[in-house]
This record gives sequence, structure tokens and C-alpha cells, in this order.
Amino acid sequence: MELSGIWKLMHFDVGEKNPLELAAPGFDDRFWIGASVPGDVHTALVERGIIDPPYYGHNDIKSRWIEQKEWWYRTTFTLDQVSEAGEKTELHFAGLDTFATIYVNGHEIGRTDNMLMSHHFDITRIARKGWNSIAIKFDPLSLHHKDKELFDWSSYTKERPWIRKAAMNFGWDWGPRMVTVGVWGKVHVKQYRHAKIEHIGTVTTALSEVKAEVHVSAAIKKFLKQADYRLTINIIERDGSIAAAAEQPVEQTGVGFKLDIPSPRLWWTHDLGEPYLYRIEVKLYEGDDLLDTYEEALGIRTLELALKDSQGRNSFAFILNGVKVYAKGANWIPADHLIGSIPDQKYCDLIDLAAEGQMNMLRVWAGGIYEKDVFYEACDRKGILVWQDFAFANALFPDFNRDFMDNVRREVVDNVLRLRNHPSLAMWCGNNEIDWLYDMKTSSGDIRSPFYGESIYHELIPEVLEVLDPSRPYWPSSPYGAESGQDANDPATGDRHNWQVWHGSVYPRQYGEEPVLDYSIQGVTFKNYKQDYALFSSEFGMHASANRYTLEKNMPPGEFYWGSQEMAYRNKDTNHQKGILLMEGYTGIPSDIEEYMNFSMLTQAEGLKYGIEHFRRNNDRNSGALVWQLNDSWPGTSWAMIDYELLPKASYYYGKRFFHPLLLSLEYEAGEPLRLWLVNDTPDSVSGVIDLKVYTFDGEIVYAASYDAQADPISSTMYAVLDEAEILQGFGPSEVMIELSSGSLQVPANRSYLRDPKDLSLEKTHLHVQVDEMNSTVTITAIDHMARFVKLELPKGNVKFSDNYFDLLPGEQKVVTITHRHGEDLPWSELRVSALNEASATQVKQTSRIH
Repeated sequence: MELSGIWKLMHFDVGEKNPLELAAPGFDDRFWIGASVPGDVHTALVERGIIDPPYYGHNDIKSRWIEQKEWWYRTTFTLDQVSEAGEKTELHFAGLDTFATIYVNGHEIGRTDNMLMSHHFDITRIARKGWNSIAIKFDPLSLHHKDKELFDWSSYTKERPWIRKAAMNFGWDWGPRMVTVGVWGKVHVKQYRHAKIEHIGTVTTALSEVKAEVHVSAAIKKFLKQADYRLTINIIERDGSIAAAAEQPVEQTGVGFKLDIPSPRLWWTHDLGEPYLYRIEVKLYEGDDLLDTYEEALGIRTLELALKDSQGRNSFAFILNGVKVYAKGANWIPADHLIGSIPDQKYCDLIDLAAEGQMNMLRVWAGGIYEKDVFYEACDRKGILVWQDFAFANALFPDFNRDFMDNVRREVVDNVLRLRNHPSLAMWCGNNEIDWLYDMKTSSGDIRSPFYGESIYHELIPEVLEVLDPSRPYWPSSPYGAESGQDANDPATGDRHNWQVWHGSVYPRQYGEEPVLDYSIQGVTFKNYKQDYALFSSEFGMHASANRYTLEKNMPPGEFYWGSQEMAYRNKDTNHQKGILLMEGYTGIPSDIEEYMNFSMLTQAEGLKYGIEHFRRNNDRNSGALVWQLNDSWPGTSWAMIDYELLPKASYYYGKRFFHPLLLSLEYEAGEPLRLWLVNDTPDSVSGVIDLKVYTFDGEIVYAASYDAQADPISSTMYAVLDEAEILQGFGPSEVMIELSSGSLQVPANRSYLRDPKDLSLEKTHLHVQVDEMNSTVTITAIDHMARFVKLELPKGNVKFSDNYFDLLPGEQKVVTITHRHGEDLPWSELRVSALNEASATQVKQTSRIH
């Protein structure tokens, strides 16, 4: 029985009411407000008009009082029958945020102190036939940390190390402080007779074209010890046929099966093949009486993390079904600060966007949660690997405290058991940046204490994984690995976070050396990516503005301008000068909000293109590029490629090309020879002809050449070295655009410029725009000169453009399809089309509309 829906909610001052009064079955709660479960208090209060939407303006500050109160939830449920001898009734919570006391029929059944795991309670002795009541008291966090010691280091707030709660709720450098509370996961009442299936484990232990060997382990809890139990297992094809089956008596509390699946269909990332999913069905019987059933998707695949390559050199590469994967993707943060109220559809939309954007891996970052089941299920279906951090981010943690460590162990066990069967789950990682930053901060004198928390990532977690998930790779931290005296962010071993770009971190750095920041144009520029030869780039990125609609929707009238306090409030990063410096060196400093949106998005898009093409050209060494970050948790300015309203930024559309399995890349620096590359991330050889054309901004071809290309699987090959003067044919390097394309290879065209945008000699241009609402298309043509960074905008969230933020040669035409991801009507009359170098604004009223 799922207890989702509307519960009752009310707040009190701490100690104001006797808990037994509020928990009593007959308590009159009709004057309390309604609140959705799963959900959270903030969302409930917004829905009832009690608080203003917290993301609008500075309203989040006005909701701070919520974290000081005691909050109560109440509901009822009805049981047709109560448990008898050898039967159990249990109450299951997928997520409680955070310090909760639970009452059933007025009896306290237990307390919780961890948001990041599920909680189960045996209510057999107090549940009754017919009507039952549940009451939950949530304490303010301050009651549980006010007497705790403070550590030298806990980024963004001092109270969180003792509290097992999503770290980002306390504020981060991309989101506000919003300390949530409530029943954030689903709630179930479950009844069992005689025994139940506690958990199932599945792993592919051997693989060939002929057959796959799948090992299935089952843990059974018996309520009647002497009964005759048996388990059956079916592995079911997509068409419903049985691929393999087994049956076995249950002698103890655990059962192991080995099943052979003939001619197996494998689970692949979507870029390498089909993410085929079988279905596993496990049934527990007592004689012929069915007691319990377990069912989930099953992907047959093998995966390893190779730390050495075939030549014995250091590596950090994921090997899927024997094939090296170049990991392309981004870091995932919670899709909203109000985690309990995130619709399942938003998860599916974001995973769809990632797959459509040619991404094959997402890293679930340590400062959020172990994501909801819907996230992993969507990644399973879409063929996207998941790098899963454990929830320890940027702080010291009290591993000397027994109660804390017992809590952590329960959290780790709970989440490993829940997630280990997902084929998308590629790796466990112990923490985010803690090992690296502990060294940085001790070297600078910010930390003087021992490495509190070290035993969690280097002892407790690997011990649990060795028992519960030994076949899956584990990595202690990110970044991690050092050789020859370098710090943990050493590019020669393990994974690496590149925060030279944007944050100005100076590298290389020796272990124990005091860290240095260079806040200058040269210190923060994305041109520093070219010096990075990491084995795996697991974090890197730059800020960009959110889209116009996302910002205007959440800002008071008159505040949407460059330099306003509201715009500054959207940016939670330290030292806003970093973004100014990055634009100053590349696009020039913006003078108004239009230029800020365009310049910041262009810098992010071109900067990621510059870095990722460099990483991919070196794919004999580098095996992954995960951008910081995919998404936003509120409508702010951040590193995200997709903003809060699920409107992609320019970098996302660029990413469809720079993440494509086949990449044409032009490597160049001002005044140096140009090098033409073809990168092939697929397991197949490809061959065809590469065309290079050099255009003036008036559309004249001043140089053209073609090259026969043959690329081995998973390779990067340079096909030409070109002299800049030769291809310019007397034109200046600021007067041309270079296009790489192919009519015979399934590869997107790649356009490049020889100088930065601020130095290009672009003439003003005009656009012709024709709208066909019936077919949901817009046709844009550049009239007289090259149109740089053509942008289409509609004031609505979740709008899907087939392309956006592109360039057009004079006379070139682009047809863009525009739809709403869920079929909602679009405000066509408010369509805006513009270009960076447009002579005058192009509005819909200036276009012809076909009906």
C-alpha cells in the first residue's frame, strides 16, 4: 500500500506542544494544511500561498524561518487484516528529511537521523485492523548540531559535517541555502506472510557471443523457521519469452543461482550499441503459496576500470563488454533544491537531454543525494553510465565518533543494496575533492586538524563494497591519484579536476605546496585546457548566463539588467570577477544584459569546445571528459549546460557536435600551423573524405582542400598540417571562418575561427526569418554577411529546438524545428531571433507566417 498523496502538515515552536498529544490517533488535525507526499515543507507552503515562491527575487531569505521550526506530518491508512503468527506488517520510508520521530497509532516506533537512506519499521504489534494513524515529528537541525564541535573545514557552513543530509541544502557556489524538511520519498505499508525477499543481487560473471553467465544472489528473511521455502527465477526477454530460468529450495537465509543465457543481447551505452534490458522476476514460495515477488530490469554487461593500458602506461578508462568507452558527459546535481518535490518527468527530461546531447556518462556529485530510482532507471533505458559519488563533499567528517560511523555504515549498505543491480552504474567514488583539498588547506594553514573522515573513504566504504558489490570499480575520491610528488590532482594518474580555468588555480602543484590562485585574464582563460594532459577529466567548466526566460521569470520588474543586484544574487560563486576576466579576454566585457547573455554563453560554448576537442584528440591517453555541470537546481547563473527551466544553453548545442562519436577537429593557435584531426570513438573503422573550406565573412571560398581519411576504432588521427598564410590567401586571420565537413562520413560539420570573437572583423548583418507554425519550423537566412551566434528564444520552459546558437554564411539557410517536450502550445507570437552581429533586432512581427 503506497501512502502517497495529501497528508496533513503543521509547524510549532520547539517544545510548544506535547508530542504525545500531536501523535495521538484521535488528534483533530482538520485545521492543519494539506501537503503532498513525497514532497517537502517549502513546496507545501508555496502551494498554499503561505510563503512566496523562494526562487523569485530574494524570497529564499524570507523562508529561512522554516528551518527553525518543529514540523509535523500526519496521515491515516486502513488495513483489511492484521498480521498473525509468522506474519509481519512493516512501514517503509524511501526518504525522511532528516531528524524524524515516527508514531503509529500514538506509539513511537523509532527515530531517524539520515536523509540519505531509506528507513523500515516493524509495526506488526501496533497496527490494527481497519483505521490506523501515522504521525511524524521533524526536529529543526539545530537541536542536533548545536552542541557538536566545529571542524576547521566545512565548505559553505559549519554545521553540516554531523548531519547526514544533502550538503547543497546549506548553499553551494551555484545555489542558495535552502534547508528543507519533510517526507521526501515514497511511503509504503507492506505485509508479509512467513518470509520475504530482502534483496537481490545480479552480476554478469562471464560473457561471450555464445552465452552470458549471470549470477543471482537472494537474501531471504524467514518469519517461520520450519517452513518449506523455494525461489524461482525467470530472466525474460523484451518480447516476454523466457531467456533463462532456475528454481532452488531456500535452506538458509541466502540463495545463489548461476544462469546461462544463450546468444545474449548486451547492454551498451547508446553511442556504442543498444542498451538492451531483460527483466528478472524472482518469486518466493512456501509450497505452492506465493509469498513475495521481486522484479526489475536486468542489463547483461561487463565493466571494468582500467588503470593501465595495453602498453603498461597509466590509464583511467572504462571498458564496457571489452570495448573502451570514451566517457562524454557531465556532472549531475539535484534537479531542484526542493528535492522531495522534483517530478519524475523532470528526471526523464534531463536524461533525455543528456542522451540527445551525445552524452554517455553522468557523475552523480557527492553534495546531493543518492538519486531516486527514476534517475537510474532512465539511465538504464537510455544507455548512460553513472559515476556514483558517496555523499561526502568538501568537509571533514567525524569518523572518530561511533554513532556517526554506525549511521554512515547503514547509509552505505542501504544505497549499495538499492543501486548495485543497475547496468548503468559504472563506479562508486568515495567523496568529492576531500583528499585533494585537505592537502591544499593544510598546506595553506586553513586546516590544522587530522584528516577526519579519511577512514570512511579508505576503510569503511571499501569494506562494505567488498561484501555487497565486489565486481564494481571503487575510487576513493575525485580527483585522486599522485605520482612523483604531485598532489592528488596530478594529470599523470587517476582522474583530474581542472580548475585552472575559471578559478585560476595554478598548476602543476606539488603535494604539500601552498596553493596559488591567479585571478588574471591569463590565469582563468580556457586556453589553459591545452596544457592539461589528464587521464580522465572528471570536472571542468565555466559559467554562462541562464536563458532570458529563466531569468526574467524569477526577477522583479526592472531588475533584469546587467549589473543589477538581482543579477548578482543569481551568481553564488565567490569573486564574480572571474567571469568578467574570462569574457574580457575572449569576447570583451559586456555593456548590457543582451551582451552578457551572449558573451557568457559564447565563451562557455567555445571554451568547452576548445577543451574537449583537445582531450579527445589525445584519446590514446585521455579517456573521459565530464563537464561541470549538466543542470541547475534553481534559476541562477552557473556552470550548467542546461538551465533550471530545462532550456539548454549554447554549450549544449555545441556539445551535440563536440561530443559526437565522430569528431572533425581543427587544432590551432594564433600564428601557428593548423592541424586537421579525425577522432573516432566508435568500435568500428570508418573511411571517407574530409573537406576543408576557408570562407570570408561575405561567403567567398578562398581556400579548399579534401583529404582521404581512414580511422581505426577508438582512435585519433591527424590528416594535415596547414600553414596559416597559405590558407588565408592574403586575407587577415580575423576575416575568415574555416569549416570541416564530410559528405561520406556520418560526422557533423565543425566551424572554427582563427581569432577570438572580440578580434573578428564581422560586419553587421540582417536576418530573414520565416515561421511555419503548422509544421513547427522556423527558417532563418543570413542576408548580406556572416551571422554569428544566431539565437532563437521563446518565453516558455522545456522548449526543444532542433538546433540553436549557430552561425550562418550569407545566403545560407537553416530550418529549425521547435516543439514543446510535452506537447504544450508555444507562444509563437513572442519568438525572438537574433545574431551577435545583427544590424537590427529581428522580431516575429517582421517575419512572414505560414498557416
